[in-house]
Amino acid sequence: MAAHTLSGKKILLGVCGSIAAYKACDLTRHLRKLGAEVTVVLTSGGARFVSPLTFAALSAARVYGPMFDAQDAHTIPHINLGRDHDLILVAPATAQTIARFAGGLADDLLSTLVLAADCPVLVCPAMNSRMFTHPATQANLEKISAFGYQVVPPDSGPMACKEEGPGRLPELAVMVSAVEKVFTPQDLAGKRLLITAGPTEEPLDPVRYLSNRSSGKMGYALARAALRRGGQVVLVSGPCGLEPPPGLELVSVRTAREMYEAVLERFAEVDIVVKCAAVSDFRPARCAPVKLKKKGADLFLELAANEDILHTLGTRKQGQILVGFAAESQGHLAAGKEKLAAKNLDMIVINDIQGESTGFQADTNQVTILTREGAVQELPLLSKEETAMAIFDSVVALAGGGR
Repeated sequence: MAAHTLSGKKILLGVCGSIAAYKACDLTRHLRKLGAEVTVVLTSGGARFVSPLTFAALSAARVYGPMFDAQDAHTIPHINLGRDHDLILVAPATAQTIARFAGGLADDLLSTLVLAADCPVLVCPAMNSRMFTHPATQANLEKISAFGYQVVPPDSGPMACKEEGPGRLPELAVMVSAVEKVFTPQDLAGKRLLITAGPTEEPLDPVRYLSNRSSGKMGYALARAALRRGGQVVLVSGPCGLEPPPGLELVSVRTAREMYEAVLERFAEVDIVVKCAAVSDFRPARCAPVKLKKKGADLFLELAANEDILHTLGTRKQGQILVGFAAESQGHLAAGKEKLAAKNLDMIVINDIQGESTGFQADTNQVTILTREGAVQELPLLSKEETAMAIFDSVVALAGGGR
């Protein structure tokens, strides 16, 4: 398995005096789980909410606090901490700390090392909603953005002060996604992508339906990968119960017809389409208005063909890159080549649905990528996240070829 994007990355986490400081504990643990090395700098206010001992245990590293600590004098931490790390992540960032950054102040260790650092700075604000919306705070956020610091917008919702509005620390998944994005080439920036995922369900009566074993995991991994690479993503998803990644437009559908309409409605507005969903080829010719009863006799089910979404897109595309998937149980390469040509695709991803590590519900995949130009790439067994990144490597190469 390839290493995660954050493996070996050195992240300096600045924790300020906010009630949301406790969430930085989970953030520290999660970043380390993904392979990052985390060093925590606690402001005096942050240390009022969470002790240095807690962060030392979670990070397995020295925690820094006061500016003038005698034991650190020879290491010059306000200069060397910034030099020694790949990213400074400030979460939670209070209005006070943001004002320090905006004013170029250097009156505590965190503000001083940010002023002296030349690595990326990622700021996650957390404060009372009125403090956040105050013109001074908004002006300070604009100012640090102009400095090149990246600001992750806060969430909106109920707060500890019993008010509700913008200012909540972003959710863990949002912050981690922003960190991953810092270390990922933004080669899909400015591109609009439509990705389909999951199964479809074709109702037989109010209780029963025809479907398939698709989990949606590969499609959702593709959506996460596209977002990390800077793309604007619309995810059209059948029912699979997965949590969509933050930052995309989710369109939930149930039937193949609903997916067909959702995809066709948006097709002209996108640059890249990745059709990963396992769409039912057939539906019951009639859906019973009430539950069908067992009467002792065999039930004969009449089926009708669903629209072929991929074929329709192939006949209508005007400059879009069109990527299809082929889940095969035999004759994989021949079936993939046939589908690539028949549906006017630019690329097709073929996988063996019968392998224990590559079939439905698995967290890993092993695929072969074919392009219209005849290129064949066989990927090793990878996680679906890694497979998604490799697929987009090929998509980006196609886009760079002038398509």
